[in-house]
Amino acid sequence: MQFIFMRVLLKRIRAIPSFLRDKTVPKRKKFIVVLGILYLMMPIDLIPAPILIFGFVDDLVIWGFIIYYLRDELDRYWLGEKEVRPEERFRGKKIINDANFEVKDDTEDKEQ
Repeated sequence: MQFIFMRVLLKRIRAIPSFLRDKTVPKRKKFIVVLGILYLMMPIDLIPAPILIFGFVDDLVIWGFIIYYLRDELDRYWLGEKEVRPEERFRGKKIINDANFEVKDDTEDKEQ
């Protein structure tokens, strides 16, 4: 059970770069992620790093909050539910919209 939690967490973390690149995501949500990255890089922490393991607790708590807060948004990226317009996906290619087609079964015609 713990491995499932870790796999989901890692997939959400891997979804962050595509989340940040998307232009439809509100800037305030991107700002939260950028602040979290800056906090990880800052030498000043709420709990000093020399206090063994507890120095990393504040970083984990902040990133746990960020990932929990953005969980629905991040899940859209790693589950593939993000809708991509065909024009963006197939740049430079001709796309035919509203094409109607019908599939006929040849076996019915041969049996009669």
